[in-house]
Amino acid sequence: MDLADNIKLIREGKNLMQKEVALHIGVDKSTYSKIEKGIREITVIELNKMAQLFDMTTDQIINFDGAIPKEITIGDKNEVEQIRLINQLDEEDKSIIFKLIDKMLTTKKFKDFFNKNVASL
Repeated sequence: MDLADNIKLIREGKNLMQKEVALHIGVDKSTYSKIEKGIREITVIELNKMAQLFDMTTDQIINFDGAIPKEITIGDKNEVEQIRLINQLDEEDKSIIFKLIDKMLTTKKFKDFFNKNVASL
């Protein structure tokens, strides 16, 4: 299969109409139709926008194997699996997660310290 076939199969698998995808990536419906037919190449920017809409990576679209990725929920995974999933993210996303965790830990330590010292007054 080629990229045009992958895009069409994914769109159909996600129950989206051509006009919905066209609107999201910033082209008219006839242009989008040409993308799915392989008549017009998709730009990198359009592919990135499409990946966001499909909740997939561009690599998953390009190398589509016929299976629509299921939503990943980190909360129902054990700690080792959670760390493995976090490590699959790009560096910027990992940095955001670790900054958020640092902030939460700092806030918790401050609250614990405050509660301990206020209780002793």
